[in-house]
Amino acid sequence: MKVFYIDTSSSYLYAGIAVDKFLVASIKKNFGKDLSKYTISEIAKLFQEASLEPEDIDKIIVVSGPGSFTGIRIGMTFAKIFAWSLKKDITTITSLDAMALVDTDKLVVPIIDARRGFVYASIHEKDKIILKNQYIKLDSLIAYLDNLKKEYLFVTNQDNFDLPSIKYDPDILKIINTYQDKPSINPHLVEPTYLKLTEAEENLRNIQHDN
Repeated sequence: MKVFYIDTSSSYLYAGIAVDKFLVASIKKNFGKDLSKYTISEIAKLFQEASLEPEDIDKIIVVSGPGSFTGIRIGMTFAKIFAWSLKKDITTITSLDAMALVDTDKLVVPIIDARRGFVYASIHEKDKIILKNQYIKLDSLIAYLDNLKKEYLFVTNQDNFDLPSIKYDPDILKIINTYQDKPSINPHLVEPTYLKLTEAEENLRNIQHDN
């Protein structure tokens, strides 16, 4: 089985191709605000490295968010067009689920800055989900963790958290092998996982509320 994985939910491009559960090509690179500029060309290089054509892929796994609204749209649009035009199976996972795949005896807490004191986060203990993916105040998350009275470890690829954390360095093969059997969905039904309204949606809701 040939599986293509893509995550553009942050300023990083994380992508890889696995063939029969072996990773044959991958990229993990921070493009900052230029992510949209380089994604397509870097994916083309990825397929060249794997000596494969897009038509050879059996399934696509795309990260649906949460994270950067712009970044999410880049990966989701590419994956949906890929799946629809070539009639390929596609499934989604969240960025937090991918980040949670860390080998440790501590609680794993993937965390993404959502600004204004809020974060996107979840809490995992081995294969058990303690707190599902959500948009939550950082102070509330820490209080919840402290109440569990267990050691915990934050996982993030951002530098603005003064917390006991490790740098997110995705094990792309592990992600693919963990989720490649997740049921496929219709490409037209693939939707972003924002966990909160976009700023434009929030502004519209406030306007409607005021009226």
